[in-house]
Amino acid sequence: MGKCYLNEPDSATVRELARSAERVHTSALCIAEFSCALHRKVREGSLEQRDARKLADFFLEDVANETWNLVPVSDRILRQVDTLIRRLPKSLPLRTGDAIHIVSAIEAGFPEIWTNDRHLLAAAAHFGIKGRSV
Repeated sequence: MGKCYLNEPDSATVRELARSAERVHTSALCIAEFSCALHRKVREGSLEQRDARKLADFFLEDVANETWNLVPVSDRILRQVDTLIRRLPKSLPLRTGDAIHIVSAIEAGFPEIWTNDRHLLAAAAHFGIKGRSV
């Protein structure tokens, strides 16, 4: 999601992919993730605070306008993450947010998940969903 608002590697590709999609679905977790990503950019000095606020406002406006179709992070999804993580091989790293995104996609009935995150891509097949690289 952040690549649609920030200039990062692969941002142009992600923006084009989002524009070409009928609807873009993502976990509501993206609201917190984007806020944290902006904070990190400000902390690292690659983004001014005022620019971060403008981007945050623009993003939240897009959320309010339903540019993004958000899958709520429910108790059911969190419990499903727990169930699936218990079966995850110990050799396969997976962060909390990535697990929530995968399970959100599964719960919403999607056969695939698009990402540029290598750990999420590696774990997707274990969860029975196809990982598609951006």
